[in-house]
Amino acid sequence: MAAVTDIPPNSIDNHDAGLRSVHTSNFPDLLDQLGITLLVTTYQAGKLVMLRSDQGVLNTHFRMFDKPMGLAADANRIAIGTAMQVHEFHNIPAACNRLQSSRPHDACFLPRVTHHTGDIDVHEMAWVQDELVFVNTRFSCLAKRSGTYNFVPVWRPSFITQNVPDDCCHLSGMAVREGDVRYVTALGDSNEPSGWRANKKDGGVLIDVQSNEIAARGLSMPHSPRWHDGKLWLLNSGSGSFGAIDLASGQYEPMLTLPGFTRGLSFYGPLAFIGLSQVRETAVFAGIPIAELPMEQRCCGVWVVNLQTANVIAFVKFEDTVQEIFAVEVLPGSRYPELVNDDRELIASTYELPDTTLSCNS
Repeated sequence: MAAVTDIPPNSIDNHDAGLRSVHTSNFPDLLDQLGITLLVTTYQAGKLVMLRSDQGVLNTHFRMFDKPMGLAADANRIAIGTAMQVHEFHNIPAACNRLQSSRPHDACFLPRVTHHTGDIDVHEMAWVQDELVFVNTRFSCLAKRSGTYNFVPVWRPSFITQNVPDDCCHLSGMAVREGDVRYVTALGDSNEPSGWRANKKDGGVLIDVQSNEIAARGLSMPHSPRWHDGKLWLLNSGSGSFGAIDLASGQYEPMLTLPGFTRGLSFYGPLAFIGLSQVRETAVFAGIPIAELPMEQRCCGVWVVNLQTANVIAFVKFEDTVQEIFAVEVLPGSRYPELVNDDRELIASTYELPDTTLSCNS
């Protein structure tokens, strides 16, 4: 384990002391070697965090959103689910030259689509066959965007009998396997309004979307199922652990326990990037194992685990304003990107058109 070092003040773009963090000294070099940036949402602080390497220093870059939660990201697009909207940004490389920055950027994400969902408590998201699918937690279903409606339900658990905004099971996460959504997690299997709260300590379930059968029970507030390297991984958040599900037996097999409420998971090769939250002292989190730890022993940040050794190899820990994390996503192929959501002049004067419309003969 590398030593923890303070982040220099000028590495926090917003210059807000409340956003300070510490990290292991190898964290920025790790991002640089992999050629990636980490995207993190914190709905509690209302920010998207971009963790970037800046010449050997970890740069924490913040963008404000209204309760950002779910994330979907690839090299050329980012989608962010917020309190009542889903925002989609596209990479416009030519716009990098117009950014006011002392350091060259290698990607610039500008807004392309804003879809109004209403207050559906959108959770995890992913592009599935080039269509954005998201967990609609309030309506206990998977949904997609529509040009006519707030959303279109595409699947719901067999125990949910109707599309109503009652948050019966608290659908929390989704895993894509071979191009389709294959698994989802829920904090319970209730059909009653907020029924999941009655047994949140160990009432969590994993559901096979294709068969619509429960594939695993006895989980503690599970989140972030992911199919990676031939295994189904997930975060047993209430216990602060990370592990895999044996699909043959339905048993959860923990790999390690971390000092926080585990939520938000992304992979890059043999590395897992895992979000940790301190969790608030509220009825939602009361009674789960991680809440029994003293607050000072619970952490908020991103931990990096080597799957081959089951060891933590790096971490970044937020120390003040940021106390809860929802999503963690790897942005591949970009070491120092920018996302623009509040520069009116740049957005108004940057245009992207089909190549055919720019030819002399068009």
